[in-house]
Amino acid sequence: MKILLIGHSIIDHFEELDKEISKPGGIFYSVLGILSLAEKEDEVFLLTCRNEDSFHLFETLYSRVNQTFVNTVENMPEVILKTSGSGEREETYKNLSSKLTIDNVKDWNQFDGILINMITGSDLSLDQLKTIRKNFKGTIYFDIHTLSRGVDANMDRKFRPVPHIKEWLANINILQCNENELKTIVQDREEFYCAKEIFQFGPRIIIITKGEKGAQTYFIENGEIKSFILKAEQVNVVNKIGCGDIFGAVFFYSYISERDVGKSLWLANKAGAIAAATKNLTIKRKIRLND
Repeated sequence: MKILLIGHSIIDHFEELDKEISKPGGIFYSVLGILSLAEKEDEVFLLTCRNEDSFHLFETLYSRVNQTFVNTVENMPEVILKTSGSGEREETYKNLSSKLTIDNVKDWNQFDGILINMITGSDLSLDQLKTIRKNFKGTIYFDIHTLSRGVDANMDRKFRPVPHIKEWLANINILQCNENELKTIVQDREEFYCAKEIFQFGPRIIIITKGEKGAQTYFIENGEIKSFILKAEQVNVVNKIGCGDIFGAVFFYSYISERDVGKSLWLANKAGAIAAATKNLTIKRKIRLND
C-alpha cells in the first residue's frame, strides 16, 4: 500500500526531573504508529515541515519514510506541554507554523489512504482539505486534535466550537476525537446523538478516545448506526504524550488494510496502551503489537 500522513512536526518541551526536555512530537507519533504495522512492501509518504537546525530530533524515524512532500520552514512549531492528573494537558505554542504546502502532490489517487492529523490546528486550511477531497477517491482519516482549540494572544490553546465544522466533516470518511474535542463538534448532546448528527455530514466512522476509560467507535453498517466499545487495558501509565496519535495511526492502517472496524479498534486500543506504558517512545522508536 501507499499511505500519506499529513500534519505538523513539532518540538515538544516539558519538564522532567526539574529540567526542560525537548523531544520530537506532532506527526512524529503518527509515523511511529504506522511503522508498527507497515509491511516491507508498503510505502509511507510524509507531508510535514522540517528545519535543518532541529531535524536531528526526527531524522532517525523519518529516514524510514518517503519525504518527497516535506516542506522546509524557517522555524519549527514548538509547544510547551503541561500534564497533570487525568485532565486535559495545557498547551502553549510558539512559532506557530503556517499551513503546510500541498501543491507538490500531483496525483492524490496514488495513495490507498490519507491520514490527516491536525497537530497544531493550522496544518491545513478548509480549502486545502476540500482540494484533497476533490482529487482523492479513497479514505481520509481525520484526527481533529488541535483544530478543536482556538489560540489567544498568549498562544494558549482553549477549547471552543470548531468554525465551519460541517464543511470539515463533509470532506472526510473517518473522524477521531476525544471526549472534550467531541464537545467542540456537537454541543450539549448525549454521545450517541452526537454521532448521529455527525453522520449526517459525511463521515461513516467516528472514533472517540477516552483515556483511562478506553475507546468507542460508532459506524454505519447496512444503514444502521452500530458501535463497539473497549475498556482501556490495565497498564502502568508513565506517558501521556502521543498515545492518541499512535492509536489513530494504528486504527487507520488496520482499517484500510482489512476494513474491519472491530479488529482495528482492538489493535488501536492495544497500541495506545503500550504507548501509555512506555516511558520514552522516541528511544523505543516502535510500538510492538506482538510483544
